[in-house]
Amino acid sequence: MKTLKLITVIALIAVFGFTSCQSEESSEVGTNPNANSAASPTASNYKRAAMNDGSNDDFLDGNSCTELLFPLTAAINGQRIVLVTSQDLSLALNTIGKFNDDSDTVTFNFPINVRTSSYSTIVVSNQSDFDALQKDCERAEASGEDAVSCVTINFPMTILTYNIRLEQTGSVVIQSEKQLYVFITDLESDALFSVDYPVSAVLSNGSVLEINSDADFQNAISECTQTEDEEDEAADTATEVEAVLSGATFQVETFVTGGADTASDYADYIFEFTNDLELIAKNNVNIALVDISGTYEVSSETTAFLNINFGSNTAVSALNNDWIVNTYSNTLVTFTSKTDASVTLAFQKI
Repeated sequence: MKTLKLITVIALIAVFGFTSCQSEESSEVGTNPNANSAASPTASNYKRAAMNDGSNDDFLDGNSCTELLFPLTAAINGQRIVLVTSQDLSLALNTIGKFNDDSDTVTFNFPINVRTSSYSTIVVSNQSDFDALQKDCERAEASGEDAVSCVTINFPMTILTYNIRLEQTGSVVIQSEKQLYVFITDLESDALFSVDYPVSAVLSNGSVLEINSDADFQNAISECTQTEDEEDEAADTATEVEAVLSGATFQVETFVTGGADTASDYADYIFEFTNDLELIAKNNVNIALVDISGTYEVSSETTAFLNINFGSNTAVSALNNDWIVNTYSNTLVTFTSKTDASVTLAFQKI
């Protein structure tokens, strides 16, 4: 801490001592009072944004800090699948998503190769080594040292380098995430740098953001990681709600629309949510009536949704909607219409 304070004092003295004699050109880039050290929050932010992102195959390895390398072989729910390229991940995803009420298991045929957040390629020899990597990733996530994948920098970008007196010593044009990661991790303890703003970046929602300062970049990361946390929580909720619904039968407990509870209109029906995403409405009073077949899907963004689709012109078509999950238990799930908060629905398990 004392060393950092000393650097700060020297830096401020250098700024006032050298500003008066800078040329017009060097006054723009030659002296920078906002230069960062290797231990600065800005260095950490750019390092995390530049890390290798291993989250695309999380459904298979459950580890966002490692990227699976191909070819590899895995047993998924007991079915042997050979993955030759990353495009074959869809085969694994289809196998996992075949049913929504089973407990998915993935067993790799070791050894396998993975690429870490630091771009190192390592051989994972057995399940024990694989589990150890997972624990390392959990620790990195808990301490805020994992990769930030919700802000993608548009390259090239330029970084200016300085000595301890804040005199510019050079500049580096960065062309890729890996090059940026190496630059940050290779910084000496007494080296200083600043980013030549503006920098363009793409957020996970597809929007393009112009970053004009270290503070802007910090805010972008804070906001998008908060959104990611909300998305993760919503995804967990969706998984749990799907588990409640799948393979079970419900009745309409309440259905409020136009200010009136119309649940009595569906008193004769039970609703079966199958494990392959079919939703079947059966009339238990008049068994001569043909069952009404529809579909359902539980999904999530920053909140969890239930989509119901019985098609049009059926006795239960009014239930068609994108429903926001409000509350849920093992026996009762309540919803609000995504488009009209005055419309609500509750399913009670039979």
